[in-house]
Formats: sequence, C-alpha cells, structure tokens
Amino acid sequence: MTKADVVAEIADQTGIEKVAVQTTVEAFMNSVKKSLSTGENVYLRGFGSFIVKERAEKIGRNISAKEPIVIPAHNIPAFKPSKTFVDKVKTSVKVK
Repeated sequence: MTKADVVAEIADQTGIEKVAVQTTVEAFMNSVKKSLSTGENVYLRGFGSFIVKERAEKIGRNISAKEPIVIPAHNIPAFKPSKTFVDKVKTSVKVK
C-alpha cells in the first residue's frame, strides 16, 4: 500500500476530498519526522510508537579494501507496534 492508496482509502471512508486528506497525511508525517529529529518519540495509543533507537559503535569491514572500519554510534528512527496491533496482525494474516 502506498501513500496514495492510504489517501484514497481515507478519502473514501470519510468523504473528505483527496487533496485535504493528502495535506493532512503529509502534515502528520512531517510532524513525526520533526519530533524524531529532535529526539522526541511519538506515541499513538493502540497503534504503536515512532521511536529513536541508538545504535552502538561497531567494527565493520570494507570488503573492497579488505580493511576493518569503525562505524560510529548513531541514532535511527524505528517503529514499535502496540500489543493490540501485533495481536491483530498475528490473527488476521496467514503465514505463507
């Protein structure tokens, strides 16, 4: 499902014009990005949390030069689904 599919589905369910829904969806995504870029997590009860995870420094390998390199510690954005969301997916989606 793409962003356009999400916008179309919300517009169909609510009767709001697609342009207004797209503006709202993009504003939501910008809000989440802005919060995470300042180190603030976003919690959506019943859905999940957008969080900032810290990755520790580690040793990697440059395979073309065959030399070890240091990958510095850094932060990455992550999504942690709520328990109810996980349970719904587990019971609804069949294993392939």
